[in-house]
Amino acid sequence: MNALNRDTAGIQSKLPLKVIQFGEGNFLRAFADWIIDQLNQKTGFNAGVAIVQPIEHGLVHLLEQQQGLYHVLTRGLTAGEVINESRLVTCIQETVNPFVDLQAYFELANNPELKLIISNTTEAGIEYDPQDKPKAGELASTFPGKLAQLLWQRFQYFAGAAEAGVGIIPCELIDSNGTKLKEAVLDYAQLWKLSQEFTKWINESNLFANTLVDRIVPGYPRNEIESINQALGYHDKLVVACEVFHLWVIEGPKQLKAWFPANKIGLNVKFVEDLRPYRTRKVRILNGAHTAMVAVGMLAGLQTVKDAIDHPVVGVFIRDLVLNEVIPTIDLPVEELRKFAAEVMERFKNPFIKHELQSISLNSISKFRVRVLPSILDYLEIKNQAPIRLCKAFAALIKLYQLASEGRFELKDDPKHLEFFTSLKSQEPIVTKVLSNQDMWGQDLSMVQPLHQAVLAGYANLTVDKTQSKTI
Repeated sequence: MNALNRDTAGIQSKLPLKVIQFGEGNFLRAFADWIIDQLNQKTGFNAGVAIVQPIEHGLVHLLEQQQGLYHVLTRGLTAGEVINESRLVTCIQETVNPFVDLQAYFELANNPELKLIISNTTEAGIEYDPQDKPKAGELASTFPGKLAQLLWQRFQYFAGAAEAGVGIIPCELIDSNGTKLKEAVLDYAQLWKLSQEFTKWINESNLFANTLVDRIVPGYPRNEIESINQALGYHDKLVVACEVFHLWVIEGPKQLKAWFPANKIGLNVKFVEDLRPYRTRKVRILNGAHTAMVAVGMLAGLQTVKDAIDHPVVGVFIRDLVLNEVIPTIDLPVEELRKFAAEVMERFKNPFIKHELQSISLNSISKFRVRVLPSILDYLEIKNQAPIRLCKAFAALIKLYQLASEGRFELKDDPKHLEFFTSLKSQEPIVTKVLSNQDMWGQDLSMVQPLHQAVLAGYANLTVDKTQSKTI
């Protein structure tokens, strides 16, 4: 069997470099590059991608070995039908490791056809460090610093021409990622005492987008790779598996649509004026369902998300919780929300992904506060009554942490939260004590009477499956 490269795959054509991508990891290759590759095939986008390795140790050397080629395996359910497809991605034309070849990195900025910069450098990647002061010929330590260096090089090379501006689309999972990245770049311009003309060029000629991305990407299917390579007909060291669902919401100037027409070929890419409702939708429906499911599922003795959503009691509970109590709190068309919820439930059933409830349980207190509690409070305000299922999920969370303090479950969370539950005495009003912990919830929830009463009732009504000695 041949190693995968452009000779063995019979792909010799070269594409003009229109995209610089900071990050060569699984997510961007199964998401952004997968989308660009289809745009090239279906619209004549004709865009090559140059990959920049943003950290010192990465995968660029493997991409070089395979001359930018790799396969994406798209696997999951769509309308109940099992999807298991592969795509050879061919859009990556060049790879650069700036820690090894800084000159090659700066030369990317001199390309007149460059129109887009995409990134995913982890949530901690978009940061400003006032100690990041590289000398001439040195690489900045932070990602925004590296980007500022690249844009400064482009500004100088093209003498500040407006048409040399680019669209910058970060995919890091933080709120206002584009806005924060731009702020950091401008902070470096000031720190390094770059010209006012450069600052003006950044503000007027470059487009920074805020984005929301969503796709589960398990990555390299190590346990199946031999059979997968047999089916593909190549030794591919960079196979990346992902789910069918994908969503890219881009909030930015309308000009970005012309530079990146990713919404034209039926993919789930949306250009919007305000992505906050979509972020709320994802956090409350997808992430909120995950978090609500954890305690209920673990107490019922279930292991995975698929186990929970397939369970005749837990699965119905979670679906009803989302449809009847979460959706009414989100300011988007109901049919659109129901469609998204149905897609989420189908994602939970994906037979190719084993998502352990134990792993999702990490830091459940802070997750519940961000993902579930806002739905409870908004429902109370809108309906003037407590959401029974969400409050029962809250009660189950309290019970799970109580049992963990007794050694019956293993949970990982902020030590102060775990210590708080350990300090509780069995004769104390446990629910009231937990709800009144302002450090956990940002307020004294025991004073919100409908919520307090509903969580108390949910806690009292939790029953015990004696065959498993677990509470459900």
